[in-house]
Amino acid sequence: MRRCRLTIPHSRLWIGAVVLGVALHAHAIPTLDQVRADFRPSETVLLDRAGEPLHRLRSDASVRRGQWTELNDISPALRQALVLSEDRRFHEHSGVDWRAVSAAAWANLWNTRTRGASTLTMQLAGLLDEDLRLGTGGRTLRQKIGQAVMATRLESGWRKSQILEAYLNLVPFRGELVGIDALSRTLFAKAPHGLQDSEAAIAAVLVRAPNARPTAVAQRACGVLKAMRGDKAQADCVALDMQTAVVLARRAYPASEGIAPHLARRLLTQHAQEPPPTLPSTLDAGLQRLALHTLQQQVRELRGRNVEDGAIVVLDNASGDVLAWVGSTGALSSAAEVDGVLAQRQPGSTLKPFLYAQAIAEKRLTAASLLDDSPAHLQTASGLYIPQNYDRSFKGWVSARTALAASLNVPAVRTLVMVSPQAFARQLGAFGIALKEGGDYYGYSLALGSSEVNLLQLTNAYRALANGGKLCDVHAQPVWLPRPSGGEGWGEGHAVG
Repeated sequence: MRRCRLTIPHSRLWIGAVVLGVALHAHAIPTLDQVRADFRPSETVLLDRAGEPLHRLRSDASVRRGQWTELNDISPALRQALVLSEDRRFHEHSGVDWRAVSAAAWANLWNTRTRGASTLTMQLAGLLDEDLRLGTGGRTLRQKIGQAVMATRLESGWRKSQILEAYLNLVPFRGELVGIDALSRTLFAKAPHGLQDSEAAIAAVLVRAPNARPTAVAQRACGVLKAMRGDKAQADCVALDMQTAVVLARRAYPASEGIAPHLARRLLTQHAQEPPPTLPSTLDAGLQRLALHTLQQQVRELRGRNVEDGAIVVLDNASGDVLAWVGSTGALSSAAEVDGVLAQRQPGSTLKPFLYAQAIAEKRLTAASLLDDSPAHLQTASGLYIPQNYDRSFKGWVSARTALAASLNVPAVRTLVMVSPQAFARQLGAFGIALKEGGDYYGYSLALGSSEVNLLQLTNAYRALANGGKLCDVHAQPVWLPRPSGGEGWGEGHAVG
């Protein structure tokens, strides 16, 4: 059988290829800092006022990326396993492993299967440059040449440690998992620095065969483990089948995880176009935990009284900063996604302090004025309105101070008759409590909280009572983002009533 001779020297072919590749990829190589800056986790982390993580929320449904992880925070076992599995001469070559290229070319000439000649640096080039990315039909010759050229340039500008760090953060693993942080936390339920030898071997194998069956992954991981530990790995290989099956059966960690889901979702909607990796807030982590624990404990104790859920919001009286935001009891709730802080609910007797404050400000009452707590029959457009006290009894003549302290209903209704429902509705609006309807719609029942308000508005209105009747203007409503330095731009308080 006659064989054809190669008439162009091998070295000249590569010189021509390199020249072609340089022409194709002459744009600037990014720095590691630029790559880090462009990296976008698939989750946004809500931070408290001191920078402590409070809640992790999925913000990109197309892929699962964790936080960028520096090389020093990645298990040394994984670094070793990856090099042994993907690029054994990584620390020796300058981007292209010419020995591997020669071996692959020779094997291809004789139609023999062999490992690819792509180095970690060349693979990183494919991850950094969209034009070099692997397609469904494999890479073209032009892409392979471009990879080699870009890899050589990366090696001349980056340190080996930087190449390894970027690769481990950008490489796709299994399914939607991209980067070592997402892989570690999803499949191994631990941070990247905690991966042990067998876990590192499994992770390294998934780079080359992300969709392989568990038995194939275990077999290949055994080979990596033997390269790492020699004969000592034999005993660990026995358990790899079961370990790999368990690991690959795990699903992604929850899309929402932490102690402030409702505020995290609310803030994230403000950045729907480009979700940031972190969201600063004025929350206090310790107070947020205490509020959640207290609410859950109270709901457990009141289960027998048909109390099924609750909400808490804590504001700083002086600044309006939100220090705690608990929208539900979480796992104890049958509607945990509903944000009780913003849900419209009837406030009941919590509106009475504003009613008495208005009556006193209008000089209709003083704290010592006597009010008649006796049966009342009030004529309205819809019929006779007969208010009742909670205990169905009456106290007779009581002071306004006593009527408020005892939360008596009939004296409150008599006070609203003096003030009028329309005037009281306007006063509630001045306190930041916007009613859906006018005072005439609710009538005298407005004194007993028949309207619907949310907890955030109500709590902010109580700030005015704590601040001597001063309410922040519209630009200084309760805030959950840190204020500008110096607190400028948030307006001064104004008197209410």
